[in-house]
Amino acid sequence: MVDVLIVGGGGAGMAAALSAKEAGASVVVLGKSYPTRAQTCMAQGGINAALGHAGDDSVEMHIADTLKSAQGLADETAVATLCTEGIDALRWLDAIGVPFSRTAEAQIAQRRLGGASAARACYAQDYSGLKILHTLYDQCNRAGIPFYNERFLLDVVTEEGRACGVKVLNIRSGEVEVYPARAVILATGGYSKLYGRYSTNAAGSSGDGHAAALRAGARLSDMEFVQFHPTGLAGSSILISESARGAGGYLLNSKGERFIDECLPRDRVARAIYDQITAGETVALDIRHLGKAFIDGELPQERKLAQRYEGVDPVFEPIPIKPVAHYTMGGIEVDAESQTAVPGLFAAGECANHRVHGANRLGGNSLLELIVFGRQAGRNAAVAAKNGTAEVPPAAVEAPELEACFNDAPEVDFYTRRDTLATLFYEQVGLVRDADRLRSALDAVKAMQAELPKMGVVDRNRAYNTNRTDFLELVNLLTVAEAVAEGALRREESRGAHYRSDFPEANAALAVHSLSWIKEERLCFDFQ
Repeated sequence: MVDVLIVGGGGAGMAAALSAKEAGASVVVLGKSYPTRAQTCMAQGGINAALGHAGDDSVEMHIADTLKSAQGLADETAVATLCTEGIDALRWLDAIGVPFSRTAEAQIAQRRLGGASAARACYAQDYSGLKILHTLYDQCNRAGIPFYNERFLLDVVTEEGRACGVKVLNIRSGEVEVYPARAVILATGGYSKLYGRYSTNAAGSSGDGHAAALRAGARLSDMEFVQFHPTGLAGSSILISESARGAGGYLLNSKGERFIDECLPRDRVARAIYDQITAGETVALDIRHLGKAFIDGELPQERKLAQRYEGVDPVFEPIPIKPVAHYTMGGIEVDAESQTAVPGLFAAGECANHRVHGANRLGGNSLLELIVFGRQAGRNAAVAAKNGTAEVPPAAVEAPELEACFNDAPEVDFYTRRDTLATLFYEQVGLVRDADRLRSALDAVKAMQAELPKMGVVDRNRAYNTNRTDFLELVNLLTVAEAVAEGALRREESRGAHYRSDFPEANAALAVHSLSWIKEERLCFDFQ
């Protein structure tokens, strides 16, 4: 029995774990993979905080930049919390040992990212997320917080409408396990695996937390808003950090022309690249003029990634790039205390929607959100645990969905459907959308859902049956896909990362949040 159970061992989950532990709660962290493999490590550019070391900056300027990028869909109180508490979050990270890059005066170094009015992103070379992640893991180990890895989330367990634990599949043994808890925090990451090979995200970003939250009675909001990063490697979709453009990198088409201000918000830069590619051009990121010493000192990872995965050395030649799915602004709806509509169930990080990113996330705010709201969720879950119960109903140990995964003679290859889904969403629910393509995508998703009984896993082995977890991920992805496509179809306007070629302007009447929930086993949708 535990006070606070956290599902997800990335930046948000570990920040929540440390915060809950500090508040006096007993804590356990469950993870589908291992903590140092979390998507947090891919946040290379930096973490925003208005420290003002690199010139004029203020919390008010940070708030203004965030609201401008969000394009009318952010909650001003939540944004103020994010930006105001950001300074303390940075001081805390510095105090626990994150090795930030430093200025000659020994201050935390800061750089400007797209959409920012000042150099505000604190960084550790171009390994910012990785360094934060490793430091948090060290601190969790020092605090004696147990991690149980290779646990696949099946469901949030509820009793009388309140979260009282989770049910997981132990990937190692193949057994179902139930973990009772007085409060649960979901920190399971985003859902960009929906875009498959057209995404910068780790393989585990399959919306498992979103689907489980829906089944438990929580709601999803703003799922149609998916941010495409302008600079994924052309061949592999691996991220080349925004810090490369923030440092002065150029975007060039096949003719060697610069065609966009590289430091504009991500949605505008990504669409400009998309337009070039659609017109038959190739696009590359050129950082040669920054010089070898600067690249090796400030952008060493970008050089290694370009060499290893694209076969080019950016010291001497431009890096071929394309826009790819990178971050999901939508997520599990939470209130000002990080709690979902289900009492005792909290969410933080990319899986949650605190309404600070709105229609388009400001670069450098994702790592900040992990820390600010991860710590908040930990504190509040520790308080909620005092009034919670960890008595799980006997039926919680049942898992009929696992047996339903098996099919000795599947008529449909689910891996083929997964690849089809990824291509479909990149082409039809991607950077540029319209009603016909969205209806086609939504119809295809529903057809795949109907085909699930014809799919399934032949391998009945229990231990390390990755085919089974792959199938379970696809089931979750199809739930998420329906919410994304339905929201994109109904939002008949263009706003931030959601661009409709048939409705190219913003509609003031749609400056509202979309909501998805399950009723009678069907996904329902409306605007708030």
